[in-house]
Amino acid sequence: MSEDRPVALDEYPVHQAPLSMKHHVSGDRNAYDRCIFHVFDHAGRALLIAGLGVYPNTGVIDAYATLRTGDRLHAVRASDALGDDRMNLAVGPVRITVDIPLQRLSLHCDPDPDDPDGLSFDLDWTGDFPAVWEPHHVQRRGGRLMLEGRRFVQAGHCAGVIRAGGEEFTVTPGEWTGTRDRSWGVRPLPGEEPGRADEFRPEGFHWLWIPVRFDDRFVMVVVQEDADGYRTLNDALLVRNGHRDAQLGWPRTDIAYRPGSRHPERAVVHLTDPAGKPLELGVEILASSPLAVGAGYPPAADWQHGSWQGRDWTDRRVYDLSDPAAHPLAAYGVTDHSARFTLDGRTGYGIFEHGSFGRHDPSGFADHTAVAE
Repeated sequence: MSEDRPVALDEYPVHQAPLSMKHHVSGDRNAYDRCIFHVFDHAGRALLIAGLGVYPNTGVIDAYATLRTGDRLHAVRASDALGDDRMNLAVGPVRITVDIPLQRLSLHCDPDPDDPDGLSFDLDWTGDFPAVWEPHHVQRRGGRLMLEGRRFVQAGHCAGVIRAGGEEFTVTPGEWTGTRDRSWGVRPLPGEEPGRADEFRPEGFHWLWIPVRFDDRFVMVVVQEDADGYRTLNDALLVRNGHRDAQLGWPRTDIAYRPGSRHPERAVVHLTDPAGKPLELGVEILASSPLAVGAGYPPAADWQHGSWQGRDWTDRRVYDLSDPAAHPLAAYGVTDHSARFTLDGRTGYGIFEHGSFGRHDPSGFADHTAVAE
């Protein structure tokens, strides 16, 4: 057994509890701390999603990256034992460097020496607006705390290069946008023993997470609803002139789904400015990437975040997304859509992250089999 010694972060006055920074204040096995980045072009040709997570009570660090281009999804996943240096944000070929906290980060994925056409990238991610908090997020099922998370979100621009499938994408500000999210707390990890909480599984779940970058403002909308439309998470925020400027009322979203599915093609998010003026945030979907395919989000069948894969595990693969029936679990997971947005005569770009499963009365979905007509 390795000796439990102080780590480098213990030198700094950052402690929140009488513990080494090596240890999480909670003993919950589902404790996590991770990030997600979106980098996408404004023409809908490419959507890169990348992230890294630490799971202190299961001793795992992992990372992933996916690139949607055409009907191909290029994926890289890596996992390893969590070490003592939490400031080294690297696992396998994926590496994140915090150059200036809350302002500039670097994203890297090394090429596969055995496959020159595999996914790799070198990107500089720069925030154009300050990072802002999302609402404190808590979910319980029966008496069991299933999720408690603290999150911030930020929008910016990117520069660099992405390579995959024999193509090279030059990422330039003005033609590409970047968003990111940082969250930590407790959320379900694979492998937890079933318990009485299973008696309280919800009939439905409806989720929207919408960060949008305009040239002069950033709009953030997040909504979570139960089967009957009751909201357990709700916020609409305008960031302008370098600070949080206004709340935009109680967002209501009209979504036009592709017939025979719950795949959005366009939407309108109805907002309200502080003076009571109605605002319409128009949404046109450009490219879509299901997080249950390649990216490790539930209900992915081949790999999920926080699961122990052994030391120095790396997996690369390419998925064909031309036939949705080939990936049936994707319909029961959240999908990230790059999108073009309009608001008050302005055009912006961002992510329309959406998942709707089971019953949702406001959308007219009666159960898990219901789809748009």
